[in-house]
Amino acid sequence: MGYTGKIKKFHLSASDDDIPSLIGIVSSEPDYRLSLKLNRKLGIALKSISPVEFADETGAEFRFSRFSDSPSHPTSGLQLVCNRSLRNFLLPKLKNIDFLILIPGSTDEQILEKLMADLRETDSISGVFNIDPKALKDKNLKYLF
Repeated sequence: MGYTGKIKKFHLSASDDDIPSLIGIVSSEPDYRLSLKLNRKLGIALKSISPVEFADETGAEFRFSRFSDSPSHPTSGLQLVCNRSLRNFLLPKLKNIDFLILIPGSTDEQILEKLMADLRETDSISGVFNIDPKALKDKNLKYLF
């Protein structure tokens, strides 16, 4: 009745083009206010989309707000993701980072530097950091990509 042959496994390699750029932001502003300030400063249109939601091993549920400048295809545009929810962190290894900006695909280094410079000029942002997703070892990183 069934096929008894061997199952063939394929390993797909991920290129560097598949890994998004990640920027960490330190700000005391609430997420909606920061998104409005970024819209004005960067000339984008961040809108609230479905949050990042997951449950840990103990069954505790976590929810982190997320904004995208491409609501029809949220994963294809720039995203602003809150790293804090009450006393919990999306990426616990980045406890000093309040927000994350994800830019899908590979981004030219000059464009990334210009974006970071614009973010540093924004009032209410006290720190901007380029984060290497390949070097970051955090089990929750999978919920971002």
